[in-house]
Amino acid sequence: MTGSGTIISRLVALGFTVAVTALAPSVGLAEPSSPAAGQVRQPTSTPGAESEYNRGVRARLAKDWKTAVEAFHGAIALHPAFPEAWNELGFALRNQGRYPESLQAYDEALRLRPDFPEALEYLGEAYVKMGRVDDARRILDRLRPLDARRAQELAEVIKKGS
Repeated sequence: MTGSGTIISRLVALGFTVAVTALAPSVGLAEPSSPAAGQVRQPTSTPGAESEYNRGVRARLAKDWKTAVEAFHGAIALHPAFPEAWNELGFALRNQGRYPESLQAYDEALRLRPDFPEALEYLGEAYVKMGRVDDARRILDRLRPLDARRAQELAEVIKKGS
């Protein structure tokens, strides 16, 4: 009887481990092309938002901007307080030349996370594309203390666009 009791105990423990693992949040989020050092991704409220975000990142990597915009809109619809999705939406819109919409998306990402280096860099780049170099320089001033590498990248874009 001791042998079967041990087997039952092990099965119960295994079942508990499987259940806990199934309920644990997913840690396999797709990363932006070059995340900022120390960037902390906010947890999404639904697996659907995370799934749409990941679909958008895959589309962005394939430069399928239309699908990326659609997926990031889907992620935001499911979880509006998702700064990474807003930032990626801005990036996809900017790559379609939809600058005013892009600015709105970056603004929302920065409202949700004011010191979001990637969003600041991308916003500055959008300003340069729009010929708003002074606005890009103001963004560069905000970015410098947060991420020196991204600030250098934006400074180079500003220099080329001036």
